[in-house]
Amino acid sequence: MAGKEVPLWARERSKGQEVAQSVGGFILGLAVATVYGLLGLLVQGHSPWTCLVGTLSLAIFLGLGMGFSRSVRISVLLLLPQAFSRQGRTLLLIAAFGLVMQGPCANIIRNFSRASDSVACGAELALNQSAEVLQRARQPLISALKKIKALAGKAKEVADRIRKFFRSIMDGVKHVVRALRNVWYWLLHIGDVCNSELGSPYGKCAKIFDDAKDRCMKAVPQFYHLCYILMPFKLLLCGLATVTQLFCVIPRYLQPFLRTTIGTPVIQLINRVRKEFEFNVTSSHHFKVNLNSSRSLSQVAFDLREAVNLRLHPIRETLALLGHTTPLLLIFLYIQALFYRYYYLTQDNFDNIYITNRFMRMDARRIQAGLPSVLPLSLRECTRYIRPGSLYLSRMERMHYTLATFTLIRHLLLVLLLVVLDYAIFWLLDLARYWLQGEIVTRNPVLVSVTVQGTGYVGQIYRDLVSVFDILQKGNITILSRRCLLRTSEPNYKSYILIGLMYGLCFFVTLFGSYVGRMSRVICASYYPSREQERISFLYNNLLTRRSNLAISLVGAVRRRAADQGHANILLVLAAKWPRLIPLINLLGIHQTYCLGCGRPQNEHEMQDFVPCSTPGCRGLFCRTCFRLLNNTCSVCAAPLTPQGDLDLELDSSDDEHPRLWLASAKTLSKEKQKRLKKKLKTVLGKDRFRKLSLLSNLDRTCSSSNGTGSSCNKQQENEDGVSGDQAEDKKENEDEPKSFPQPTSTQSPVHITISPFPPLPQK
Repeated sequence: MAGKEVPLWARERSKGQEVAQSVGGFILGLAVATVYGLLGLLVQGHSPWTCLVGTLSLAIFLGLGMGFSRSVRISVLLLLPQAFSRQGRTLLLIAAFGLVMQGPCANIIRNFSRASDSVACGAELALNQSAEVLQRARQPLISALKKIKALAGKAKEVADRIRKFFRSIMDGVKHVVRALRNVWYWLLHIGDVCNSELGSPYGKCAKIFDDAKDRCMKAVPQFYHLCYILMPFKLLLCGLATVTQLFCVIPRYLQPFLRTTIGTPVIQLINRVRKEFEFNVTSSHHFKVNLNSSRSLSQVAFDLREAVNLRLHPIRETLALLGHTTPLLLIFLYIQALFYRYYYLTQDNFDNIYITNRFMRMDARRIQAGLPSVLPLSLRECTRYIRPGSLYLSRMERMHYTLATFTLIRHLLLVLLLVVLDYAIFWLLDLARYWLQGEIVTRNPVLVSVTVQGTGYVGQIYRDLVSVFDILQKGNITILSRRCLLRTSEPNYKSYILIGLMYGLCFFVTLFGSYVGRMSRVICASYYPSREQERISFLYNNLLTRRSNLAISLVGAVRRRAADQGHANILLVLAAKWPRLIPLINLLGIHQTYCLGCGRPQNEHEMQDFVPCSTPGCRGLFCRTCFRLLNNTCSVCAAPLTPQGDLDLELDSSDDEHPRLWLASAKTLSKEKQKRLKKKLKTVLGKDRFRKLSLLSNLDRTCSSSNGTGSSCNKQQENEDGVSGDQAEDKKENEDEPKSFPQPTSTQSPVHITISPFPPLPQK
């Protein structure tokens, strides 16, 4: 472009610059991965293997991606501004709150768990001590029973000895009794024996004579009267046999007398002596304890611990999940960067509220062309549209800033409450631990002593019983023991410092997030200059449409004569008036092309009045007025708009810039167009001049590819540069002050500039 240098973003990058850029991206990716690994290892306390795997994976992706991929490089560069956005600030607050959950909240849960364990231990200890107290209360009875059992054992030994003594006596008595019984049995059975042996003497005698008479009568039946001669002898002899019958009759009369007088008293005496040495020792005790409870104390302690663990399980799972928020944060920020890049390339109204230097140059160009301008902005527009480096915030930025401030204050109050609660719980439990760290032992305040005098066996028994109660009085019972002492968890004060730093970072992001977030547009504009120029044209026409009346804008759009008054599409006009229609416009995919020089919209009836850039891939489109003001030079890629644009114009003898520029741009054309262009240049310039300009064009390309480091390139630039030092300084001042509108220049005045071959257009 005449009178101006090639923009920095439009210059061709050498191989060395590309290699340096790739190496720098590779090193930056490794540095980011290293910082991520150190953050997870030192701050979040992850395992070394987890940090190693995550760091290596991230290093491979970031290192290779930023080193060799342009899209990955721009996405990673957009991560920092996205971290200062509303979503990034929210994720930072989540990460900071995750530290709060892992620090104070986890410590609160830990103290509650230890308190519940202490209570459960106390319940079990109370159960054991209650059993011990009951055992000691039963001890006197048990000891008395033992003594009674010992006494019974001693008595049994004495009884056994007495039993042996009386058994000997009883054996002797039994021997005498057995002898008497034998005599008794003899006397008792002597009659029977006598009768069985002797029978009845008279009866036997009479039977003999009767049998003799019967045999006689059978022998001499004729003389049976002779057989009665034996009868007198029967009476005489059998009468004498009655004298021996007295020996069998006397024992029968002696038996009742002996049974009544001797047998019964002797038996009664023996039984009475036996009863005197028979005794029974019986001991009865009753011990009954009733506990009015459905569960034992051990079950209650176990249920208490299980209930506490069940309630704390979701919180512990949440704490474990919040410990891995850093990868999610990076992934979400990377996705946000991709979305920002996508919306920047597809939606014209996305984050398009900045009055940049290009916007001001477009306004100055419109003033040169005699078209309506939008600068200076109105008071209402100043609240919506701002300069990128301005300290003032737009209306939406102020709203987001206010909401973010209130959100941060709410989070700070919640975190402060949790920190105070953590320390308060620790302080209370530690105070309880301090006052309960001793042991409480119960002792009997009054000792009662009982003295038993006597040296007998019974006195010894009573002394043993009394000694048992003395042991019960002198025994001590431990009510509170150190075994169940509460062991509190002290807060980690380093985590407090880390939480403070995280919320300090959140405060910094809240305070300067709006300013740092503007860097996203700067990064995208540096990588996509043609897209930035289209967005500026859209913004310019949007401002023009907003300033005009709605009815006039609609009528002008219908008549297709509103090119200088804003949008030429009815829906775009309505969307400019009512921003709520913007999603509908994006959904319908309505897009309008504009002149990248002045922002003039292109309609169907003016297709021939717009000149596109001849460079392949360049999206430059200019109206006839800007084509004339730009001297046939594309402001996007610094290449000629059309090689045939000004071939019919008169060329000054010293005007070598345009032909050299055309020759440089001819390399991107087809072979047929190159031949046609060179043929016309030979006709207009002549063979010698054409050959000279061709050599200079090749030299320009060589110098550009070698980054201009050769001495011949420097010498050639010094000889051919027609701009003095003062003019360069003026040119620099003009670029630094875009508000000073350039004056229209005459196309006939010769201007000498060094035109290097245009660089390749950065790809999307």
